Amino acid sequence: MDNQRQQAAASFKAFMLKNSTKSNLNLYDHLARVLTKVMDERPENVVDVIEDVSRDVKRELLQNNQSTLRDVPLSAAAQLLAEQQRLLFSREDVDQEDELVETALPNVSETGFYLEQAGVGLGREEMQRIFLAFKQLVDCRPLQRCQLWGKILGTESNYLVAECEYRDGEEEEQGPEETPEDEEREAEIQDEDEENEVVEVADALPQSTYKPPPVVPKEANHTGVNKYVYYVCTEPGLPWVKLPSVTPAQINVARQIRKFFTGRLDAPVISYPPFPGNEANYLRAQIARISAGTHVSPLGFYQFGEEEGDEEDDAPRDSYEENPDFEGIPVTEMAESLSTWVHHVQHVLQQGRCTWVNLSVKPEDEFDEEGDEEEKEEPDEPEPEVGPPLLTPVSEDAELFNTPSWSSRMSSTLTSQYAVAVLRSNLWPGAHAYACGKKFGNIYIGWGMKFAGEGYSPSLPLTPQNEYPSGPEITEALDPTLEEEQALKAALEEQQAAQEEMEDMEEEEEEEDDD
Repeated sequence: MDNQRQQAAASFKAFMLKNSTKSNLNLYDHLARVLTKVMDERPENVVDVIEDVSRDVKRELLQNNQSTLRDVPLSAAAQLLAEQQRLLFSREDVDQEDELVETALPNVSETGFYLEQAGVGLGREEMQRIFLAFKQLVDCRPLQRCQLWGKILGTESNYLVAECEYRDGEEEEQGPEETPEDEEREAEIQDEDEENEVVEVADALPQSTYKPPPVVPKEANHTGVNKYVYYVCTEPGLPWVKLPSVTPAQINVARQIRKFFTGRLDAPVISYPPFPGNEANYLRAQIARISAGTHVSPLGFYQFGEEEGDEEDDAPRDSYEENPDFEGIPVTEMAESLSTWVHHVQHVLQQGRCTWVNLSVKPEDEFDEEGDEEEKEEPDEPEPEVGPPLLTPVSEDAELFNTPSWSSRMSSTLTSQYAVAVLRSNLWPGAHAYACGKKFGNIYIGWGMKFAGEGYSPSLPLTPQNEYPSGPEITEALDPTLEEEQALKAALEEQQAAQEEMEDMEEEEEEEDDD
């Protein structure tokens, strides 16, 4: 009997140790865990909760191997940005005398208040961070003037743009910028020199008659499109980066392409026509175009200086000064009439400059040393390009695709005595201007692209040029037929026979003369 009981117990234990095909658990181990949990916890009315205890034991053994939750990164991008922006809120010990000195730090909070009234802006929290970032910029560089230009959106990150002006004689030293056109021209000159060296040794080869068009020189600093210096950063607290000067070629190509910004200044600009530079140059070109088309001020806030008035009337005026007698224009009048707003940034000509330059005039170095200047034919003088002068009312701006250039309104019609006049550009979506009494401001918040109507057609490639002029001396002739070859052969034989006969006659005459 004992042997039978032991065999039955061993058989039942083996049955209890058999794993389930669903959960891969066995009853023996499960009961052992349940009893262990009951002994450890000793719950009341254990007989009533034994099923829940069994369920909890099974749940603790389950492992979720199909979790779709991502691992928490060790340091999130927001945390890294917060650590960098934390330095903006650190207060430095500043003497009271230094605080009373005039500073280039703009009142961004006031600008944000008026923009908020106009329904435009970046929010109070972001404007406060921008204000602290501007303080960091002003403390690090010798700036005379600094203001918030706007924010250009990008696919990866955005650009905060600061428009600055250096103090006299304290501009940062910057080496000569070599544009892609200069590099290409140097490469062409080097190739021509190498070809000329080869020609001197070998036979004369045909020379190309193509002459590249003259390169339009860029405007000097503090003039035209390079009047101001621009700094950008992707987030408040990150380093400010100075944008390079803009060239006419970059402005002209930027007018023909449409590209979203990525947020990386070193990103290449892949387009047709090819853009001469990277995204930093493209950003600078778009800033110049937007400033020339959307920066406006109330009529009478600026005036031309007395020195400007003494000059000839035909000379374009490129400078102005604030009018101390300006009393402001009523908000209702500025919201109803576009003639009360004027442009205070020079217009960018089709040449890519604010001031036209005559490219047909050659420098003195290009004339021959023999002094044959009078013998050379002077080319026809091109007609100078003239744009709208400074302080031109925006009411004279032309429409584009049957769309008016500007839209004006009041910030509030309920409290008109405290309202702000708002002007919105339809040609550059995102450009706004406000005016209230003697205060006004401009800001741009957008993608940096001009309104192009309902559809946009990119520029088509140019027609391929002929490789060589077609003429009889280089045109391949058709092969002659058999009859033509036989006729030519017979004609050559007759010509040869006649020539031999003439030679024989000449020899006979010479012999007769000798006799």
